[in-house]
Order: sequence, then structure tokens, then C-alpha cells
Amino acid sequence: MATMQMDAMPNAGGESWSDGKRWLWLLSPALPVIGLGSVLAVMVGAPAAILWALPVIFYGLVPFLDWWIGEDSVNAPESAVAALNSDRYYLRIVYAYIPSQYLATIFGAWLAVNGHLGVGGILGLIVTVGIVNGVAINTAHELGHKTQALERWLAKITLAPVAYGHFFVEHNRGHHVRVATPEDPASSKMGETFWQFLPRTVIGSAQSAWHIEGERLARQKKPVWSVHNENLQAWAMTVVFFGALTMWLGPWALAFLVVQAAFGASLLEVVNYLEHYGLVRQKQADGRYERCQPRHSWNSNHVVTNLFLYQLQRHSDHHANPTRRYQALRHFDGSPQLPSGYAAMILIAYIPSLWFRIMDPKVVKHHGGDLTKANLYPPRREELLARWSRTAPAVKNPEGVDAADVADAPRAEAAAPKLRIDAGTRYQCPNCEYVYDPRIGSPHHGYPAGTPWASIAHDWCCPDCAVREKPDFKPLA
Repeated sequence: MATMQMDAMPNAGGESWSDGKRWLWLLSPALPVIGLGSVLAVMVGAPAAILWALPVIFYGLVPFLDWWIGEDSVNAPESAVAALNSDRYYLRIVYAYIPSQYLATIFGAWLAVNGHLGVGGILGLIVTVGIVNGVAINTAHELGHKTQALERWLAKITLAPVAYGHFFVEHNRGHHVRVATPEDPASSKMGETFWQFLPRTVIGSAQSAWHIEGERLARQKKPVWSVHNENLQAWAMTVVFFGALTMWLGPWALAFLVVQAAFGASLLEVVNYLEHYGLVRQKQADGRYERCQPRHSWNSNHVVTNLFLYQLQRHSDHHANPTRRYQALRHFDGSPQLPSGYAAMILIAYIPSLWFRIMDPKVVKHHGGDLTKANLYPPRREELLARWSRTAPAVKNPEGVDAADVADAPRAEAAAPKLRIDAGTRYQCPNCEYVYDPRIGSPHHGYPAGTPWASIAHDWCCPDCAVREKPDFKPLA
């Protein structure tokens, strides 16, 4: 697939580069269309068994195609990235997911109440609509990391049918700050089953989102219980949407909506479970964690799942450059790789014994046999250390990639000349090039215009990428 040539883009060398998967990206918005189609088919008389079409595709056909077609590690050249990012075709693909997502949810609720379905039909309907809304969280993920107001509001709208609006806050300003640390509720620990991880991450992520917004609003001197709270904004969308459908269809519609939302949210969390399993950033002498590097995320280049999930499986580059658009995300040689795509690994994660058998040796190898450098599940720490201490040979520079190997993610930092620093000096994030200007401040994050750099909290992170904190910012002339 990587060899297909179409829609050439000029690069700096005068040559052209073609996105061989340009039209295949349409597979992602096709997913809710398949779900909607099966719902509509049953509404007009098709057998209820067709409601299992999307689950069979998602859990069966996609893993098979990942295995059959294989991997694609081709990266777009950096000279073509600007043209890729400015091509609105890719953004329209993300937007296209949302209308059919809502239609699938609305007609699914109608069918649940009025379709006289048996147990198998109801289960198929729940799983179908749950998959549509669970994968929609990935659409919200792609939109929510961007800086345009429209994209960020659309992210909240996309999260409403799955009742997970706090993800918008916690993922961007919580998970991306604490990723691959014991403090992160969305990073799983070696030896922790998915079923142990699920309640921890659901509860911890909601608590984290509330705390993050509470701190932001406190800086603005606004009450946490107000229309300014982005958690309440997003949750209110769910209340309005679910409330409207319940008023129209009755209480059984609400029961259906709650159950499909729970299933959809569990899809997000099982993906979170596998993305950073057992990986941890080490603390430095100053007490801060080392920067997130490619070695801190599990990746996969399996083509079909990447097409359905906006290349979410190129997770290392996403954490290094969260504002980078999906069509330009890169594979890093040496980054830890999953044995299959997310679609297959989700099923494996549901079976703890199988998951541990496949993934624990990979974690051990990744850390060169030294599990004191891994993120271990505390109740099993001593057991894991005893079991693996004599089974894995030491590996020099294990599967990870050193910071020096990733000059472009985050961007290379040249030594800055000495500058005259005063209250008006602007500071730039070395990762995404966001600039803090004291004359403008960062009002949304509680720092009004006129706030000098010295008054910014020491642990304040870049409002655009959340990759760098205040000590990393560089003064500008």
C-alpha cells in the first residue's frame, strides 16, 4: 500500500511525494456509516442478525486484514508536511464522522425501543452503536488536540453521545502531562489486568479532569460550579442529548443510551491500557520526569487499523507532537512495537493470561531485563521482579529511542544567545512554537493579559501541546 502513487505534493527539493493512502483514509468515516446502515436495514425489515455486521468487521475482519496486509512504516518527508497539513481534505474526513455518528445513535435508540428485538438483537445493537461512539472518542481526540476553536468545540460535541466529555480536559492537560508515570490514571502498569485498570482509569480520569478545571478556574477567580467549567459544558451536552431522546422515546431509550455509552467508553480505556503498558519515564535529579520519548509508547504500523483510527497507533509521535495532524504522524525506528494492530490487541487485553503471556516478555526486553525501570503494578511488584530478574539478558540501549535520536520530535533545540530579560520578554515552547506574550497572557488558563512570566506557575505546561513545562520555555528576542 505504501507504494501507491497519487495526488503528488511538491517538496523542497523540487520532487513530488504522494500519499498512497489518500483515499483509503475514508475508511474511518465509513465505520459509522456501516453501523448506521445496519440499523436502518433492520428498521426496514432486515433480520436483526445484521446488527452484528459492524462488530464482526471491527473485531474480526480488521485484525485479519492487519495480519494479511501487514505494516507500512513509510513517513511523509518533512518537506511535504506543510502541504499535508494545509490540505483540508484530511480535516473534512474527520468532520465526516460526526453526522453519521449522531444518526446511528438516534436511530439506534429508536430501534432499541420500537424494534421488538430479541436478546441477540439488542446486544448487537448495543455493541454496534457502542463501537461507533467509542471510536468517535478518537475523532474527538484528533480534533481536541488542535488549536482552532471550531475543532475543539466539535471535539466536545463528538463526546456527548458517549457521555465522556471530561476526556477533552483530562487527556489534553492531564494524560499528556503525566503520561507513562505512576501518577497517570490512563497509563497501565505491568501486571495489572485490564479489568483492574478499567475502574482505576475511569474514576481517576474523572477526578483528574475536575481537579484540572478547578485549578484553572481558581486562577481566573471563577467558581468551579459555573458555565465556564469545560467539564460541565461537555457533560451538559450529554444531558441535553440523552434528555431529548428520552423525552421522545421514553425511559428505555435512556437505558440503551447509558449502556452503549459505557461500552463505548470501555473501548477508549482498553486502548489506553495497551498504549503505555509497563512503560515509565524516569525521574531526574531535579524531581521532574524526563521528557516523553518514543520509548514511552507502544506503537503499531499495521495498515488497516491505522486507517480506521487516524494513525493513532503511531503513538510515540503523537505524544511528542500532539498538535501534529494524523496524516503526518511518523514511525520511529526502534520504538516499541505491538505484535499486531489495536483491533486485535483489544481482544487480547480482555484475556489477562493471554495478554501477560504476550506482552510481559516484551516489557522485560524493552527495559533490558531491569524491571526496576518499568511501571509495575504495586500488588505484584515483588512477584514480577522475582520472576523476571533471572530470565532476561541485559540489553544495551533496549528497544527505546534516545532523545538524541529524535531531533525533530520534539524539535531540535539550538543553544540560545544571551538575551536581555525583562517583564515584557516573550517565551516560546521549544516543541510546538507556542509563544507566551505577557501583553496577551493566557486568559483561558487563568493568566490574564499583563501577567509577567515570573508569575506563571512553575509546573504550568504549554497550553497547545502540553509537552513542555515552564522551565523548558526559551526567551525570545
